[in-house]
Amino acid sequence: MRTPSNPNPERKNPRGSLDGIRVLDLSRVLAGPLCTQMLADHGADVVKVEPPAGDDTRWLGPPFEASGDAAYFSAVNRGKRAIGLDLARPEGKAVLLHLLEQADVLVENFIPGTMKRWGLDYEADLSARFPRLIYCRISGFGADGPLGALPGYDAVLQAMCGLMSINGEPASGATRIGVPIVDHLTGYTALSGILMALHERHRSGRGQAVEATLFDAALSLLVPHAANWLSSGATPELLGSAHPNIAPYDKFMCGDGEIFLGILNDGQFRRFCDSVGCPELAADPRFVSNALRIAHRPELRSRIEEVLSACSRQALCQRLMQCGVPAGPVNTVAQAFGQAHTQHRRMVVERDGYRGVGLPMRLSRTPGTPGSSPPGYARHTEEVMAAAGIPAREVAALRDSGALPDRPRR
Repeated sequence: MRTPSNPNPERKNPRGSLDGIRVLDLSRVLAGPLCTQMLADHGADVVKVEPPAGDDTRWLGPPFEASGDAAYFSAVNRGKRAIGLDLARPEGKAVLLHLLEQADVLVENFIPGTMKRWGLDYEADLSARFPRLIYCRISGFGADGPLGALPGYDAVLQAMCGLMSINGEPASGATRIGVPIVDHLTGYTALSGILMALHERHRSGRGQAVEATLFDAALSLLVPHAANWLSSGATPELLGSAHPNIAPYDKFMCGDGEIFLGILNDGQFRRFCDSVGCPELAADPRFVSNALRIAHRPELRSRIEEVLSACSRQALCQRLMQCGVPAGPVNTVAQAFGQAHTQHRRMVVERDGYRGVGLPMRLSRTPGTPGSSPPGYARHTEEVMAAAGIPAREVAALRDSGALPDRPRR
């Protein structure tokens, strides 16, 4: 078992739960980099290996940071060391194989078949040579099947897998969910698979391949819509912000803005009615059960908005939450990060010119810590090469050959 070390001197608190785990991150854009950033936040030493052109998200702006990289890149690449490497060149492949001798995990999200073309296929080339390696491949659709090896992008998968069809108002039609939710879940799926494989390796001593696809992740998000369709055969329809199985579970207008009510059961509905001064609403035969409230959804919405029109949303939400009725204002992003509870939960990281989102998972003894600021392209080449035992003269020769670029070639 490897003795915990701190190969990344920029990390101030290396003793996270994954301290001693070394990761080679060949991924770009979102799902893979998000996965490896979470590994880094919890102590893993992550080396970001970028192609000669660099990670596309470095240029997906404005806005751009003072470093010249887009804010998008900074969102998912903190805590990593960075090198550039041309894996299409034999010299670049040789460097990667050298780095793999010390690695526990490799993460890549190339189009399926790319690594095989370079002689870096897990099953054919790497598994026997590196028997303890956890190899995580992230792709749009997987390597085979009717859609196998095709490129995948979040919004396209939202469309193909039915997510857009249940998001939006009837007047607007199917609408993309406003965050890259498929990429995000795929990153978490990859993270979970890596952690399970690392746990299993303690028992068997062997690595294995972990696969996460945007297609599978997107379909898994259809809760409860897939179950509703599988049970009833009825195709789910657009409901705006409403829930197909619960009412009132929707967005409503108050006198000074919108709120969201999350009323799950009859007891909460009665408490809501009492709190807003209309107990008779809970006794209305049309609304005495969830099934009846769904059957009379338009009438229920009209009555609720009539009652709420005179309410201040902040005061109302506070009162409802205190009596056990889930409710919250519909905030902007700025308002969401301006909440006192956001600060209390340490969900904003601010230091040395870097601002980012805090850690969404915490452990009691090894809570993790936001890693160093996102790296410039190939910033840590000498450091990573030296740690791998590659002499300076070979590094210079690799640079001359183009296999080890020190700036992105666009």
